[in-house]
Amino acid sequence: MAETAVSSLIDRLLHLLTQEAKLLGGIHGEVADIKDELESIQSFLKDADAKAAAEQDIDDGVKTWVKQVREVAFHIDIAIDQYLLQVALHDPHPSGFRGTLQKTTHLLKTIIPRHKIATKIQEIKALVQKINERSKRYGFQSSAQGSCSGARSISWNNDPRKDSLYLDDADVVGIESPIDELISWLVGGSPNRTVVSVVGMGGLGKTTLAKKVYDNQMVKGHFDCHAWISVSQSYKIEDLLRNIIKQFYEGRKEPPLSRIDAMDEQLLVNKLRDYLQQKRYVVVFDDVWKIAFWDSIKNSLLDNHIGGRIMITTRNSEVANYCKKSSHVRVYKLQPLPWDKAWELFCKRAFQFDFEGQCPKFLEELSHDIVEKCGGLPLAIVAISGLLSTKEKNMFEWKNLLDSLGSEFGRNPHLSSVNKILSLSFEDLPYNLKSCFLYLGMYPEDYSINCVRLIRQWIAEGFVKEIEGKTLEEVAQEYLIELIHRSLVQVSEVKLDGKVRRCRLHDLLHEIVLQKMKDLSFCHVLLKQESSFEGLIQRMSINKVSYNVLKGFKDKKIHSLLLFNLDELPKSFMSHFFLDFKFLKVMDFEEAPLDHIPKDVGSLFHLRYLSLRNTQVKKLPKSIGKLQNLETLDLKQTLVFELPIEINRLHKLRHLLAYYHDHGLDFSLASQKGVKIQKGVGCLEELQKLYFVDLHHGRVDLVKDMGKLRQLRKLGVKNLSKETMRALCASIAMMNRLQSLDIASISEDEIIDLQSISTPPQYLQRLYIKGHLEKFPDWIPKLQHLVKLGIYWSKLNEDPMKALQNLPNLLELEISRQAYNGEQLHIKIGGFPKLKILNLQFLNALHSLMIDEGALPLLEKFVIGRSPQLKEVPCGIRHLKNLKELRFIDMHKEFDESLDPELGSHYWIIEHIPVVYLLHKVRTGFYDLEAHILRSKHLIGS
Repeated sequence: MAETAVSSLIDRLLHLLTQEAKLLGGIHGEVADIKDELESIQSFLKDADAKAAAEQDIDDGVKTWVKQVREVAFHIDIAIDQYLLQVALHDPHPSGFRGTLQKTTHLLKTIIPRHKIATKIQEIKALVQKINERSKRYGFQSSAQGSCSGARSISWNNDPRKDSLYLDDADVVGIESPIDELISWLVGGSPNRTVVSVVGMGGLGKTTLAKKVYDNQMVKGHFDCHAWISVSQSYKIEDLLRNIIKQFYEGRKEPPLSRIDAMDEQLLVNKLRDYLQQKRYVVVFDDVWKIAFWDSIKNSLLDNHIGGRIMITTRNSEVANYCKKSSHVRVYKLQPLPWDKAWELFCKRAFQFDFEGQCPKFLEELSHDIVEKCGGLPLAIVAISGLLSTKEKNMFEWKNLLDSLGSEFGRNPHLSSVNKILSLSFEDLPYNLKSCFLYLGMYPEDYSINCVRLIRQWIAEGFVKEIEGKTLEEVAQEYLIELIHRSLVQVSEVKLDGKVRRCRLHDLLHEIVLQKMKDLSFCHVLLKQESSFEGLIQRMSINKVSYNVLKGFKDKKIHSLLLFNLDELPKSFMSHFFLDFKFLKVMDFEEAPLDHIPKDVGSLFHLRYLSLRNTQVKKLPKSIGKLQNLETLDLKQTLVFELPIEINRLHKLRHLLAYYHDHGLDFSLASQKGVKIQKGVGCLEELQKLYFVDLHHGRVDLVKDMGKLRQLRKLGVKNLSKETMRALCASIAMMNRLQSLDIASISEDEIIDLQSISTPPQYLQRLYIKGHLEKFPDWIPKLQHLVKLGIYWSKLNEDPMKALQNLPNLLELEISRQAYNGEQLHIKIGGFPKLKILNLQFLNALHSLMIDEGALPLLEKFVIGRSPQLKEVPCGIRHLKNLKELRFIDMHKEFDESLDPELGSHYWIIEHIPVVYLLHKVRTGFYDLEAHILRSKHLIGS
């Protein structure tokens, strides 16, 4: 992990030397020299990290050297931060005589601190040179000398995975169904060569499952040739091919192939292809890591069209996807054990010699907590229950293990297998992804992390590398997807379009990450009261601890601070807070008990991410304009309704999010408030998200200014009027990267004319229109990328379904709040081919809803409500065979009675739907409904 620290630092130095060279001034040469020395050290660090990860014997001197490298990287980072802060501090802008005088005064004030820092950097340079010299004593291989795979491996004697190959059937729990399904995939199906891939995180039992399938007598009898190949991270393709050939020959009791050990790769491939011409084969490649592994073996195992099968076990779903280039592929995503199977396995191991294999009552609660912690991971359940089987069966021992599980993984030999297996995935990551992955450990256990929040924090930390043609956010999204594909991060919530909304760490991975963060000085997580802390610290995460604890860390030069579940942050403490933590890059106050931001916030020169979301802050100080590196300002659900004009100085700002939704009010134009901004916002040319802007009082000049924001991906405006409408349309026409647009008029009767947008954003994916439309814009049905559309208070007289039903990618449609004044809506055959959610509410004039057979083929959720003229259940609902959930809201009594499963005259229309809700309003506000659930009698008990 020292390589990660050094590599990240080199990236930063390179950026400074090339992009912001003027800032470095008199230390430019020293910084360049340090970068060169670090690059020399970097080539040896991979080898040192690899040996440490594989737990090979390492000289104490080597460990000290690696630690020194990590520490010096930290000190370089801080020294540069200090220097840049001094350069920027009170930097005067005026020109002329007054400006010259101020600059001279500024230079005199800062020359001494700058000189001190420059001297410090020279000392660090000398230290780096000495460390580099010492690296040559330890015989490290540079990365240029290492193996081409650059892999890290565990020797077979120490490999905990070998136990998976020798488990008795009695020791295996919960994989009976997967075994049957995989056997059917191997012996049945297409005669073409097929790759069967078993995918899942480390410790799920992929090897165990694959071995049970491979050893099954039906599989053995079906194939002519069999081979089991353990691949792992370090392999030579020639060795794998020789192993396959040898197992084929031995299995068929044929004499070994002569001179096989002298054959090169090409000859081995040819021999295999010749041998398999008329033979049905099965080969299992266990524990494949590299995505391009398929390229190494695809030609040797030919497709002879008689049912050849290749099974791959892997942690990375991209390994399976890559095989699709040239073969049929079937993917089995192995899931964690369900609770009952996890409990069965735990009891079988923990109490195998006691209590007749059953958990005693007095240990049940603690045992449940331990099993819950394992998250259905068989490896962890077996290891932890095995350890507990050796301990006294009392509550003290059980509680002690539960409370210290994280540290036990690193030092208890019973649990070392879990630590090794789970850590392998981390060690295989490239250095920038290691930092991104560790960052997830700053969030509390079981925390469902907002992916957008996480990505912005990664960017603020500098973890995300620029790639030409992509935004940093797009690159960071790719990082997250890779961590998910590598089975390191779990998806906890998905958006309608399939993108990940929230993610989390498996509980045991979270424990291991906490330990790694501590060992590597990456982050200090405070879960209990500490008065002081010795050692390096770059980041802090505080959870359920008094604010007072921060006083002991004010001189630690912390980069990131995340706060969770604090009881109070009094003004007396906050008045000095920012001066004490002036090196912050990420400051996340989300949901903190905060109602005031002191003016000293402007002293945080390095701050890139500031979130006040869900706090009671009412006003931002003018000094916010000094945060010249700020990229994200999150004011969602705060009481800030006006921004100072100084916000327009934040030229690096990428995300400005500010609105307040009053959930105590019924949904209306007034229930959501935006924020007032000042003219001059057009200079924020890096802005990608801006919502919601309050356009009250007809500020045409401001709206015109917004047309300069050519990087905008998301825009939301409130209180739109006739005066600002035309200017907004002209500005939107210039925002050709816009993906999301939310427009709300000043009142329900104010007409908004969107027809005049000359060039609608062609990549628009989300569109929300809240206001009176005199005419439905004819450019909306042409939006090929539109995924979500909401129309409210629009008072349309023509059936909008006709215009919208051919949108090719629309997934969600809401027509509500008198958006349509007609009596009939008609969805025709083939209409809305991809729509999953349809919401029709508050349509007072609606008498009938016609749905043709063949319309809405993929609809999963349908909401109909608060339309008093709709007297009968639309009979076309019976055609919606894919519908999973149907909601009727505030319909009249006779309507509800017609749906009674026993006596209802219209129940036959909806009886195929798994869940039907009848909801009625019981109070004012956003969460105002009480539900009664109908379940189809055909599905009860299924």
